[in-house]
Amino acid sequence: MLSKPQKLKATITVGLILLKDDSVLLLRRFNTGYADGQYGLIAGCVDENESITTAMIREAYEEAGIILKPEWLTMSCVIQAPQGERDSECIDFFFVAHQWENTPINNEPHKCDDLAFFSLKALPENLIPMVRKALSNRIQGTYFDQTNW
Repeated sequence: MLSKPQKLKATITVGLILLKDDSVLLLRRFNTGYADGQYGLIAGCVDENESITTAMIREAYEEAGIILKPEWLTMSCVIQAPQGERDSECIDFFFVAHQWENTPINNEPHKCDDLAFFSLKALPENLIPMVRKALSNRIQGTYFDQTNW
């Protein structure tokens, strides 16, 4: 008799591609235990009983003090990738916003030691690979990506 397949164990995350002209807002991770010293997007995990849009709005305010409205967010791409030893997966929803309220500030100096806009044509070398993939997907018009399968 065949064994019943295990249900998917996944971490659901959101990431924000915040664009100003031809630049994107990046944050350098610090003292987090994940990708420290590398630049990433405003991002985080979706909480239980929280929509992905609500999670993105919450993370943007928590990390950078900016206010977003749902109508200002556009889905850019979704990336599904194995996590760690492939015992779980990560499903990342990346949003784009061109409009927001407040000037972005570093609200989490204990997790981030730099926050700045970078030209999309001159991204830092120490960019988290998944973020580079999400930005590349946006440029290429790829809306769904299964990475490392």
